[in-house]
Amino acid sequence: MDTQDALLARIAAALDRMAPPPATPADPAHGHWFGWDGAENTGGLTALPPARTTPLALYKGVEAQAAQLHENSRRHALGLPAHDVLLWGARGMGKSSLARSVVADLVASGHDIALVQVMLPALASLPALFRTLAGVERAFLIFLDDVSLGADAAEVHALRSLLDGGVQARPDHVRLIVTSNRRHLVPRSLSENEADAINPRDAADDHLALADRFGLRLGFHPCDQETYLAICAGYAVAHGLAFDPKAALTWAAGRGARSGRVAWQFTVEQAGDQGKKL
Repeated sequence: MDTQDALLARIAAALDRMAPPPATPADPAHGHWFGWDGAENTGGLTALPPARTTPLALYKGVEAQAAQLHENSRRHALGLPAHDVLLWGARGMGKSSLARSVVADLVASGHDIALVQVMLPALASLPALFRTLAGVERAFLIFLDDVSLGADAAEVHALRSLLDGGVQARPDHVRLIVTSNRRHLVPRSLSENEADAINPRDAADDHLALADRFGLRLGFHPCDQETYLAICAGYAVAHGLAFDPKAALTWAAGRGARSGRVAWQFTVEQAGDQGKKL
């Protein structure tokens, strides 16, 4: 029996190692960076390390958008009226990174605010997240990155309800920041996704009504050559790199685009070439 008991104990220990106990959910009262995936085994909320962010002074060509997002977020952190925000427009122009940079700047200046990034498959679990945050007396920004709801009427109606007056609407100390490449969170041609729709016009109105729920909508547009070079030059100065405008333009031409993302990729290339760490 002793041998059998020892064997069973080893098997049980091996099973425990294969299936560890559920992780402890993060405490939303402490920390500034969280992720939400809606997973039952973690309670959905996990603590994340501080985000790597870009100083706000290095955002060129989007200074007005940065100032408006910062002021709206600052008001929210102070418990003042603030808007849900839609950041829309060209890829690579800093929509997602700006959201994180604004929060980092506010945290560095002593504001009690936290950002919770929600994985898009967990969109349906937002009411559970709101319940998790409801009793925590601090400001939260819920970050939904790269959203395009297509023609999914259920998702459209659910998000509209959460944003404005539904039974499961978000708490007053919670605001949303949503980024999208499209102004109305929907493809230009609804017909691509709505061949079987009874009334495509009604579907279009639904998506427009969703976009209207965001009190602050900020557009990010492709940058011209002058702005692109200014972004590259700003990165070079910030990281102590020699800057060659011709090389920067050649880099952009090889990628068929000028944007903040392309400027950063050029900076990474130059830092490696010059033997400097970023």
